[in-house]
Amino acid sequence: MHIIHRRTALQLGIGAAALAAFRASAQAPIAAADTPAPRLPIESGASLRMLRPVRFVQPDEDVFRANAARFTQATGVQVRVDFVGWEDITQQTAVTANTGAGPDLIIGFGDAPHIFAEKLIEITDIAEYLGKRYGGWLAVGEKYGKRHGTNNWIGLPFGGTAGPLVWRKSAVNQVGFEKPPQDHAGFLDLCKKLKAANKPPGFALGNAVGDGNGFANWLLWSHGASLTDEEGKVSINSPQTIAALNYLKELYPTFVQGTLSWGDISNNRAYAANECWVTSNGVSLYFSLKGDPATAPIAEDTEHDLLPLGQASSWPSAPLTLNAMVFKHSRYPNAAKAFLQFMMEREQYDPWLIANLGYWAHPLAAYGASAVWSSDPKIAIFKDSMNNKFWNGYKGPISEASGQANAEYVTVQMCAAVASGQATPEQAAREAERRARRIFRR
Repeated sequence: MHIIHRRTALQLGIGAAALAAFRASAQAPIAAADTPAPRLPIESGASLRMLRPVRFVQPDEDVFRANAARFTQATGVQVRVDFVGWEDITQQTAVTANTGAGPDLIIGFGDAPHIFAEKLIEITDIAEYLGKRYGGWLAVGEKYGKRHGTNNWIGLPFGGTAGPLVWRKSAVNQVGFEKPPQDHAGFLDLCKKLKAANKPPGFALGNAVGDGNGFANWLLWSHGASLTDEEGKVSINSPQTIAALNYLKELYPTFVQGTLSWGDISNNRAYAANECWVTSNGVSLYFSLKGDPATAPIAEDTEHDLLPLGQASSWPSAPLTLNAMVFKHSRYPNAAKAFLQFMMEREQYDPWLIANLGYWAHPLAAYGASAVWSSDPKIAIFKDSMNNKFWNGYKGPISEASGQANAEYVTVQMCAAVASGQATPEQAAREAERRARRIFRR
């Protein structure tokens, strides 16, 4: 194991929070199998440039940069890491792929390697090594990493974040429930009673990249519905979808006003302002509340739980996944693969995981033992985010079309049309089917 002493840490520019993450990792080392690493002779004169999404918390960037500096110390390969906005990373990935120039590596979002598969080198050697060394890949990690129908890896999932139920314990207890029920009928009863107590729930039905798609996906998947079938054929217009939309007709009147126009930040604001008492969100909402003395009492009263599973056998949620890829135009593919492998080894990856406070969850099973998951009992639910059996475009292959349907809010707008009374469930399902067929024919 590489040991970072305080003097070395200061030379690398590691802040106090990042240094604490390295120390926490050293106190609780992750188990690793004695597995031979792939042979990756680094090219002469190699240097690398990487793009990745901007940090959620400052230690994310601090530890990531420190880890990159450790790679340079170990190999002599200079690594430039540029952090870009979430709304920009997809566009910059497309430009890089289509021009065949730019960064050697990009950590993009879930389906990006599947959209640009022909522009990427396979990274099966490092993916299989990491899987054998760290207890195997979790379900979503393997789904997003492998090219559909093969055992060939084109992406290296780095972590994922999910949006479970976020709820105020005092409000739920006040209306007679110990915790939110796990069945649809019980959950509807809870929401009706919260509305009557003037402590309503609220879920995004606007064009919100994370929250809007997340709620629509949960509604469909928990009722057994899906955008496509296993072969990738559009299957949205189904009895299961109609059942989900009829349920929404009863659920929506319990929501706080304005959810039809909610973006990704809207539920955070409503929850922090005591306007909404049950919603779904990543761990960011809890930590923002916890870190502000004005809202710390709300954090103390906040719990996390699964949204009702309904007909699903596991958490019906598709985590937003960081997915690394190496481009064919890179002059230094071995250096690029060696860098990714290095960043996911326990000496580097566990401190990064700890620094993120549970926002990004691990894709490799051994990291379930990370100290971050015992640091606060309220974030333990996020540990299994990458082991769900659902993904964007479920049940079919991950593809450019499934990503486009997500980007065009096909299912979100179907739900909004029913909630607003602009369409019956049958009409909304037919319109969603029409839009989805157009996208999947492109």
